[in-house]
Amino acid sequence: MNLKRVLFIVLAILLLAGCSAKEESALDDSKTKDQADKKNTDVKDESRNQFPLTGEFTDESTEQRAVAVMVNNHPQARPQSGLSEADLVYEMLAEGDITRFLAIFQSEEPSQIGPIRSARDYYIEMAKGLDCLYVCHGNSPEAKTMLDKGYIDNLNGLYYDGTLFQRSDDRKAPHNSYISFADILKGAKEKGYEMKGAPDPLTFLSKEEAAGIQGESALKAEISYGLKEYDVEYEYDATDKKYKRYSNGELTVEYKSHNPILLDNILIIEADHQVIDEKGRRKIDLKSGGKGYLLQRGKVNEVEWVNESGRIIPVKNDEEAGLIPGKTWINIIPDQPGLEQDVSF
Repeated sequence: MNLKRVLFIVLAILLLAGCSAKEESALDDSKTKDQADKKNTDVKDESRNQFPLTGEFTDESTEQRAVAVMVNNHPQARPQSGLSEADLVYEMLAEGDITRFLAIFQSEEPSQIGPIRSARDYYIEMAKGLDCLYVCHGNSPEAKTMLDKGYIDNLNGLYYDGTLFQRSDDRKAPHNSYISFADILKGAKEKGYEMKGAPDPLTFLSKEEAAGIQGESALKAEISYGLKEYDVEYEYDATDKKYKRYSNGELTVEYKSHNPILLDNILIIEADHQVIDEKGRRKIDLKSGGKGYLLQRGKVNEVEWVNESGRIIPVKNDEEAGLIPGKTWINIIPDQPGLEQDVSF
């Protein structure tokens, strides 16, 4: 082999080694940059405020008091106003096989909420657990006793019909009572209620934990409350990574915009229900705990639920099951017949 050929081979080896070193250096730089970007993002999130009931970050104040509103779910009250802005919604039987919503607002303030319906004692207990201002229009005898004794700060449409609460012309009573958030704040000021003081935060998953959720497939879930008009269906939208809700086969949307209600967490639990009067009103045991299903990202996991200081908390493997940041809906059904018969996937 001549000298020129040997020199050419040596030069080629040196050039390849240099390129490889540069590529490795570029990869190391890229990795370091990615780690730095992630660290900067984490620091940025940690330096921002976090809403306690959605887990979402914001540059706004998160210290506002939560407001709980009794929302009508009669077919003549659909579609409702304001539900898409609720951080958390409890759905339970009111009387007979008729369900009603307790919508909790803390991160958003809807221009209009309703139609609004009457109070029940167990809805009041749920609102109390989050230290909410409670908004209703009417009450059962048991609820009246609690409200009259000042058990919870409240605004009752029975005493503000036509002032803080307004009747719409396009629906018939009792399915036409509404209130604006501005009037909620006005009423709270008139009654001397403090509207600062956020509830203690729920437990939320990180982005990485949310992306790695495991469980059985739950692209669709159906819940029976006894009457077809109140049966619920959830359908997972893989594009939005959220669940859509249906009542009696009809998509749950906002009244004016017709935007669908999109949910990140669905908690379905069973609890003891007892009928207590001839009108079918109920007593619901929301303290003893029991079985449940938690739906997230198209997956379902069996959980236990406990009442922790008035809150319904999902538990798995003796630890609180974290929620995906966003909106949560809690469906509470009778334990007879219970989850196995009234819920299907």
